Amino acid sequence: MTREIDSSWVDLEAADGSRFSGFLARPSAPGSYPGILVLMEAFGVNRHIRNVTERIAGEGYLALAPDLYHRSAPRWEGNYEDFSQALVHLRQMTVEHLSADAQGGYRWLSASGAGQSVGAVGFCFGGRVAFLSSTVAPLRAACSFYGGGIAPELLDRAKDVAAPLLLFWGGRDQHIPPEQTRATSDALRAAGKSFIEVTFSEAGHGFFCEERGSYDPEAARMSWPLLLEFFGHHLR
Repeated sequence: MTREIDSSWVDLEAADGSRFSGFLARPSAPGSYPGILVLMEAFGVNRHIRNVTERIAGEGYLALAPDLYHRSAPRWEGNYEDFSQALVHLRQMTVEHLSADAQGGYRWLSASGAGQSVGAVGFCFGGRVAFLSSTVAPLRAACSFYGGGIAPELLDRAKDVAAPLLLFWGGRDQHIPPEQTRATSDALRAAGKSFIEVTFSEAGHGFFCEERGSYDPEAARMSWPLLLEFFGHHLR
């Protein structure tokens, strides 16, 4: 049952002490709810990410989308047709900054009623951050939608993954070749980690986003209940 929700921007503090904001959506009814970090694409906490955050809240979660570009362009929203602008900000991202932001978001959710029942879901760039988050915060579960850059950049961290992972890939993704998805699963398997891997053979990169030309309604529709089941199992 979808719940009524409230949404607003809230103030956060990263683990390195920097201040930033996040888009919060939560059920309107009083109560304690599990928390989920919603980690943005390369295009910022835009309308699509805010919509996903609100959809997750409607399922009974505290959903928080941190502004990961706050150090270079606070609350910036990009154009899906112009990746060059997003690239300017992406190139300024560091593992250390992203780790500090993920830890800050985790602490905010934990202190706001979620306790230890906190997960993360990320899309594209955010899929990579979801993987990273599972190595630097005590998440209960993490999901990555077409996480570019997990392989090869983060594979040495597979041993540090502390949460079960759900990995969604597009079989026709032109940005993440099959050898990278295989390398990711191979590294997790070698490290003895718990993970689920789902590949939609006909879907491309960004298949979950209805505002992108690569949107795949069937893959998006099928991945949603899998995501909810995954979080329901691990966070409730």
